[in-house]
Amino acid sequence: MSTLTALTRLLHLASPALPVGAFSYSQGLEWAVECGRVKNEAEAGEWIAALMTSSLAHCELPALVAMMRAWRAGEVGEVARLDAEFFATRESMELRAETAQMGYSCARLLRELQEIPAFTRQALAGFEELSFPAAWSAAASAWALPPADAATAYLWAWLENQVMAAVKLVPLGQSAGQRLLCALSGRIPAIAEAALAIPEDQWHNFNPGLAWASAAHETQYTRLFRS
Repeated sequence: MSTLTALTRLLHLASPALPVGAFSYSQGLEWAVECGRVKNEAEAGEWIAALMTSSLAHCELPALVAMMRAWRAGEVGEVARLDAEFFATRESMELRAETAQMGYSCARLLRELQEIPAFTRQALAGFEELSFPAAWSAAASAWALPPADAATAYLWAWLENQVMAAVKLVPLGQSAGQRLLCALSGRIPAIAEAALAIPEDQWHNFNPGLAWASAAHETQYTRLFRS
C-alpha cells in the first residue's frame, strides 16, 4: 500500500463521518458539566487530558494495538480474548453499552465493504458482541496500517469527539474548541508510541472519576448525550 493510500485509509477511519455514532457520547463529560466540575475552557482541557493520559493511554490504546496484531496474525480467538478483557474494563452500564453499540455499527459497516478481506468480514460476522476497538482494529489491520499511525488516528478521533462535546456542553466557542484540539493533540504522538510497548500485564483502567461520572450520568435528569 502506498503512503498516500495508507493516509487516505487513516483519514477514513478517523473521520467524524464514520457511521458508528461516536457523536452521541460524552463519556461522563456531560455529568461533569452538570455538577459544576467543568465550567470553562481550562477545566474542559484538564478533564479531557486526564482521560486521554490515563484510561486511553494505559488501556484502550494498548488493547487496540494488541487486537491489530491478533487480526494480522489471523488469530480470531485471541481477538475474542482481548475483546472480553476490554469489555471487563468498562465500569458502568453506559460505557459498556457505548463500546458495544459503536463496535456493532463499525463491524456492520466493515462487513459491507468489499475492500475488507473476506476472512475479516466472515470473522466479524461470527461475533455476537464486539467492542469498538476490536472492530476498528480489524479495519486498520485489513488495510495494513502501521500500528503507531493507527493508534494516532484512533486517539485523534476520540479527542475530536470529546472536544466537540465540550463545545456543546460547557458551552465553548469554536475558537476555544480549536485551541483545545491544538493543545491536547500535541500529546498524541507520545501516547500512541508508548501504547505500542505496554505489555498486557501493565494495562490498567484506573480512573475513578470517569467511572463515577458515567454512573451518575445514567440517572441525570436532562441529557444531550448517551454517556
